[in-house]
Amino acid sequence: MDKFNLSTLITEKQIQEKILEIGKKITQQYQGKEDVVAICVLKGSFMFYSDLIRAIDCDLACEFFGVASYHGEIKSSGEVKITLDLNHPVEGKHVILIEDIVDTGLTMSYLIKNIKARHPKSLTTATLLLKPGALKTKVDLDHVGFEIGNEFVVGYGLDYQGLYRNLPFIAQVQNMN
Repeated sequence: MDKFNLSTLITEKQIQEKILEIGKKITQQYQGKEDVVAICVLKGSFMFYSDLIRAIDCDLACEFFGVASYHGEIKSSGEVKITLDLNHPVEGKHVILIEDIVDTGLTMSYLIKNIKARHPKSLTTATLLLKPGALKTKVDLDHVGFEIGNEFVVGYGLDYQGLYRNLPFIAQVQNMN
């Protein structure tokens, strides 16, 4: 596979500052509440998730929900496939759904409906990135780190065919050979 020409779109410092800001808001929302569950949407959200839950100052349980919608491509297929379901019920619990990127909105819309069908006490959404120009469906998001254009991005958990997840920043792909 050819290496991409990457340019930094969002620095590691900008990401960490935004995470502290979002973590503070979520802490204020859930501090003192019981049965808080943070759900990581795998695979892309794992870095954002791990940093964000450390920035949330309240007791919470961790869950993981695996979905796939890119299937190795640079755009979402619109078809969501569950690759890993939650291990524990979220009924009656305060749920924080943590996603890496919302582009078409179809995956997040699916996730919200799926979690709401499990009857949580509350549901809060957080995404690191939002591509408003790519939305195909309206999605209500509680916490958005950064709005970006329709460029293809990698890094900080986001990948292309499994690669580039380990970058500590978000990079825009300049060429797709």
